[in-house]
Amino acid sequence: MKLHTDPASALNTVTAYGDGYIEVNQVRFSHAVAFGPEGTVSEWPVQAAADITASLLQQAAGLSEAKRDPLAFLDEPESGTLAKGTGPEVLLVGTGARQRLLSQDVLRPLLAVGIGVEVMDTQAAARTYNILMAEGRRVVVALLPTQGDLPT
Repeated sequence: MKLHTDPASALNTVTAYGDGYIEVNQVRFSHAVAFGPEGTVSEWPVQAAADITASLLQQAAGLSEAKRDPLAFLDEPESGTLAKGTGPEVLLVGTGARQRLLSQDVLRPLLAVGIGVEVMDTQAAARTYNILMAEGRRVVVALLPTQGDLPT
């Protein structure tokens, strides 16, 4: 399906998607990608929704582990170790042709630092990303192509 956007926009926009590909800024990708409105479109090392881990979600969101004193946990309440305030408001995850929910263990590190995670099929995630990005929201999307992921 072809999506139309303002061609003058300098922001990363999903311009099309289909069986086996995702097109961003009219560049076609046949592998999973992660990106936000600005910056590069990065290959996301995921082949299927079952491969998604907390670490891969953090990578997609552009987060890094906060540097900590190894004994700091003794003085702090239990919480995530990610750096707060540097990530997106929401991370959209497109899991292919079908929505495949992720476990709470996978989502917990991002939720703990205030990043919402929405999991949906890739087509819905691409459309939602374009809307949120156009509204100026701090959004990041990670999309798996639909090839080989047909509904059962």
